[in-house]
Amino acid sequence: MRICILALDGVFDTGYTAILDALRVANNLSVRQEKQPPFEITIVGVRKKVRTNGGLAIPVQTIAPALKPDWVIVPALATSTPELLVPALARPDVRQAIAQLREWHEQGVKIATSCIGVFLLAETGLLDHREATTTWWLAPLFRQRFPRVQLEESRMLVPTDIGVTAGAAMGHLDLALWLIRKASPELAVVVSRYLLADLRSSQAQFIIPNHLAQADPLVLRFERWARDHLREGFSLQEAAAALATSARSLQRRCQAVLGKSPLSYFQDLRVEHAQSLLHGGLDLDAAAAEVGYIEGATLGTLLRQRTGRGVRDLRADLR
Repeated sequence: MRICILALDGVFDTGYTAILDALRVANNLSVRQEKQPPFEITIVGVRKKVRTNGGLAIPVQTIAPALKPDWVIVPALATSTPELLVPALARPDVRQAIAQLREWHEQGVKIATSCIGVFLLAETGLLDHREATTTWWLAPLFRQRFPRVQLEESRMLVPTDIGVTAGAAMGHLDLALWLIRKASPELAVVVSRYLLADLRSSQAQFIIPNHLAQADPLVLRFERWARDHLREGFSLQEAAAALATSARSLQRRCQAVLGKSPLSYFQDLRVEHAQSLLHGGLDLDAAAAEVGYIEGATLGTLLRQRTGRGVRDLRADLR
């Protein structure tokens, strides 16, 4: 598999090196097993000199017409806030990279990216009407900027016909393991053991609901109201009246900013608070009562649905 890693100035150090190291480990393990290395890796740039966000020089090759990779990987830029990201997307080298991604796509090349790199791919228009994931804390900005993309920020990996997108920060490693699995499922298992890493299906357990709410004044006010009413249960009409808005407006804003209904976000807050209570030592029934459930079993089911982890998993975190 011929892979190009497209390195841009200010690339996120850990994301770039996680991808590169995982692929190189896969190649080294294949050689030890007297097999052909599965990946032909080329690091390219749209500029002759590229440095990571930490100042490390990256030896990039110029993108030549003869270069015909099977996959192009775009590591994230280290621009983790809207104030840094939006101007970065307008940089001349970034716009050139976006044009290059479109050209590669027209040639049949698959594109893989993670975290903020998904913003670059979305700028090409190639994700329109397709599912994608990205760094969870910038999901509101992503929805605002790319309303035609079907964002699923709770998922860690989202494959489509044009390639694959992955979640925040260390999602770069999940992305690399996913590509290794495409080449060899057996090799992916060995690499994951060497790196003490594994493919994860969800980043939901890492999402902080309050960070998402801060992207919009009405949603933030709803979040504060919801936290005060976790024990009483959810009422859309009561929430809208307390916020001096209509139920329809509240529904619309939550969907636009969070990608979910007010009720679904209310459930997220219940899960978050219940997790903290369970970590604090409360039993399941007591935690359930604190977030408005009569039975602990209902809360347990909700925890598994939202985070993919049960109460035993949460208890194990404390050991």
